[in-house]
Amino acid sequence: MIEHKILLIEDDVSISEMVKEHLQLEGYHVCCAFDGEEATRLFEQNTYDLVLLDLMLPRRNGIDCLQWIRTKSVVPVLIMSAKNSDVDKALGLGFGADDYITKPFSMIELTARVKAAIRRTVNYAQASQSAENERIKIHELVVELSSFTVKKKGEEIKLTAKEFQILKLFVTHPKKVFTKEQTIWGIGYRMGEFE
Repeated sequence: MIEHKILLIEDDVSISEMVKEHLQLEGYHVCCAFDGEEATRLFEQNTYDLVLLDLMLPRRNGIDCLQWIRTKSVVPVLIMSAKNSDVDKALGLGFGADDYITKPFSMIELTARVKAAIRRTVNYAQASQSAENERIKIHELVVELSSFTVKKKGEEIKLTAKEFQILKLFVTHPKKVFTKEQTIWGIGYRMGEFE
C-alpha cells in the first residue's frame, strides 16, 4: 500500500497532535507546520498528496497560504477552520480549496474527507494516464486510438476503417516490419503476433 503524505498546517498544538496521531494510525505520513511561513517552506521542500489547512495562522494566514499553494500545485487542500459561516466557506473554496470542514469535527468525518480527496486525485491521475496511453503523437500527427480519429496540425484526417487499422498497426509497433499481407489484412495485429 502506498503511504500518502499529508502536510498538516495547524497552529493549535493539541489539535495538530490529535489529527496527526489519528491519521498516522490510518496509515498516512503526516508532516506538521504551526504557522504560515513554516508551511510554505515545508511545501517548497517536499511533495504532498494532501494539505490540511487552518485559516487562522500566525506569520501568514491560511488564505495567503492557500493562494500561494495554488500558484505552485493542484494538490488537494482541505480547510479545517472554526469559521463556519457560508461566506467563509465560499471564500475558502473560491480561493482554491477542495473541501472545508468546520471545527470541532469528528476524526471519522475528517478521515473520510481525507480519503475521498486522495482517492479523487489518484483516480483522476490514473484516468489521465489511461487517456494519454490511448493517444499516440508523432511529430504533428496525433492518433486517438479510443475514438478512431487522426489529426495533423489540429485538423482531422478522414480515414476508412481499414486505413485506420493499418495506421494503428504501424504506430503501435514503430520498429516492426510488416509484409503487404499483414498490413492489408491486419493478420499480425489481429493475432497479436507483434505485441
